[in-house]
Amino acid sequence: METPLIVIAGRPNVGKSSLFNRLVGRRQALVADQPGLTRDRQEATAVLGGRLVRIADTAGLEEAPPESLSGRMRAGAASSLEQADLIVFVVDARAGILPPDAHFGAWLRRLGRPVLLVANKTEGRAGYNNALDAYSLGLGEPLSVSAEHGEGLSHLMSTIAEMLPPAPEAPEGTDDEAAGAEGDDATKPLRLVVLGRPNAGKSTLVNRLLGENRMLTGPEPGITRDAITLPMRDVDGREFQLVDTAGLRRRARVQDEVEKLSTGATINAMRFAEVVVLVVDAVDGLHDQDLQIARLVEREGRAMVVALNKWDAVEDRDAARKAVSDRLERSLAQLKGIPVVTLSAMTGANVQKLLPAVRAVHDTWNKRVTTSALNRWFEDAISRHPPPAVQGRRLKLRYVTQANARPPTFVVFGTRAEATPEDYRRYLINALREVFDLPGTPIRLDFRGTVNPFRDKD
Repeated sequence: METPLIVIAGRPNVGKSSLFNRLVGRRQALVADQPGLTRDRQEATAVLGGRLVRIADTAGLEEAPPESLSGRMRAGAASSLEQADLIVFVVDARAGILPPDAHFGAWLRRLGRPVLLVANKTEGRAGYNNALDAYSLGLGEPLSVSAEHGEGLSHLMSTIAEMLPPAPEAPEGTDDEAAGAEGDDATKPLRLVVLGRPNAGKSTLVNRLLGENRMLTGPEPGITRDAITLPMRDVDGREFQLVDTAGLRRRARVQDEVEKLSTGATINAMRFAEVVVLVVDAVDGLHDQDLQIARLVEREGRAMVVALNKWDAVEDRDAARKAVSDRLERSLAQLKGIPVVTLSAMTGANVQKLLPAVRAVHDTWNKRVTTSALNRWFEDAISRHPPPAVQGRRLKLRYVTQANARPPTFVVFGTRAEATPEDYRRYLINALREVFDLPGTPIRLDFRGTVNPFRDKD
């Protein structure tokens, strides 16, 4: 059964994103007192009046040349409106009905989709009185709300539920218990987050993976401002939650308040990722900022694949590949063996190789090793290279076990194990990675000392 799509539309800065966050019950869309903050369609599911629905926040509707950024934003919003089961058209009651409201209201009437007119920012007497002016749009009775203060939201939700197409009846022989069992057997979508510097081609790559121009793209750096989650399936039917994010610049360069919000949304998306695709401009090569992003991903314990984008524009490919490999080897030893896929998101060349690499590194990230195999390896590793003496006393490392996966996490136990020097820890991590085939994933190795019950006793 297709989930109904509700699209929130209106000119810039009327409060669409605030209303979207209220309806989905969380702060998912960026909100700031700045027109044109939303650029790409942000979508989430919610339950309104007992119905599961999809709610989409869109860029502000404004007249602009088609080739301009504003024009491309309007085209994206228009495409969403044509797919909607219900359009929530928002106007600003404080500002009153402006010519753009009338222009786009007339366009919505011609579109032939069900429209619910919402007058936002109606807190106070002036706002309520101005809301009555919205009758002039010819879209029916305006529903007064204040998304900022949460006023009128209950009435709005029930009205939306009433205006949706009726839910189809469930086929005979199905029940909630059967549906639940089917859901339990389904594979959970792999959460894949696309990160990188501004203008590395992240949104172009996302569009190529989706097979549609879902994300706004163009020559201007920093077009994407929010973290946008999109459902996707690969050719084998594996489900993904694909997240496009805003470009990450060095912290010292981030001064604008909106960019700070965008950076925060990107970092938050990365923390909930399973696998991160780090998109690198192959023409520019691997920058320090790319490595900073990679180190952040490693610290958060996420699996990662490097996508060398714009590969079609690279002249000396052998030299470029070697330069990237050498830099990764020197600067990202903690992610040794990280997969690197050369591709062109613009032409589609080699893009089909990316998702298999993602699935492979995801399997590695989830890998578990049996305790018996671990300890056979451990005995051999410490016999070939015994633990060093610390403060004149040799460490006695006794056994190892895997405490967790996602990422692979191991614990070594032994007398004074917590004093193990960093270089010996790296030796064991590298040996673990090589013997148990754990390339390109963070490995956590903790050391816990055992207590001697006779120590310090009289």
